[in-house]
Amino acid sequence: MAKVAFVGLGVMGGPMAGHLAKAGHEVAVFNRSEEKARDWAQKHEGRTYSSVGKAVEGCDIAFFCVGADRDVREVFEAAAPAMRKGAIIVDHTTASAELARELSAAAEKVGLGFLDAPVSGGQAGAEAGRLTIMAGGESSAFAEAEPIMRAYGTNITLIGPAGAGQLAKMVNQICIAGVLQGLAEGLHFAQRADLDIDKVITAISMGAAQSWQMENRWKTMIEGRFDFGFAVDWMRKDLGLVLEEAARNGATLDLTRQVDAYYSDVQALGGKRWDTSSLIARLNRRKP
Repeated sequence: MAKVAFVGLGVMGGPMAGHLAKAGHEVAVFNRSEEKARDWAQKHEGRTYSSVGKAVEGCDIAFFCVGADRDVREVFEAAAPAMRKGAIIVDHTTASAELARELSAAAEKVGLGFLDAPVSGGQAGAEAGRLTIMAGGESSAFAEAEPIMRAYGTNITLIGPAGAGQLAKMVNQICIAGVLQGLAEGLHFAQRADLDIDKVITAISMGAAQSWQMENRWKTMIEGRFDFGFAVDWMRKDLGLVLEEAARNGATLDLTRQVDAYYSDVQALGGKRWDTSSLIARLNRRKP
């Protein structure tokens, strides 16, 4: 069992830290909202701290799961001076590859390991402990952290050097955006054609059109229910990172750029907190 710290107890981080505690690790937590930290402590074995530095003191691994680049940098700057040499930072935030490379180099200078390790699977995956984790960094740090991450991850892969985990997450978001737009248009077309959508899905869902999104979201999309975790605001943040990286590496992402604009339309409909399947609301021009 390891002594670990977890910084960020949101819809993803809270359950992930909980799985670490259930697995028997000694868990210290910090969250900017003290109320969330107290709520977590009422449900799980672990100690809450009023500062990042106190939470990570003496830990083997510090996990971050916060909002964006600026939050990751702020937490890193508070954590790194308080950590013992040889400890590892694992950043589960979806952030930029550029930041991951910067913090990996900064960690190395002070004798710390660093992994950028964004996750996929959403709130449901975090709660079930069945997340996919894409990591970037040194193989030695990965070898030490990977068994601990098994508490909440079932598919954990070291993609490459620092930044590679974030780049892999960008690939993930590119693919999801395209699949959801195609599914939204397909369902919208079926509605306009007055087809029995149950029968249509039965007919096509076992063929080449099959996807996780079709299997899990087609019915709720038709019903206009968009309360399944990963919000449009978060997706636009992620797609912004994708498009910034594409500007650097020269990738042509016409569809991704278009779907990002469609999500902007969904935000204008009042859907900032709707989940990403809400692209169909833009086509139907109706609110759930």
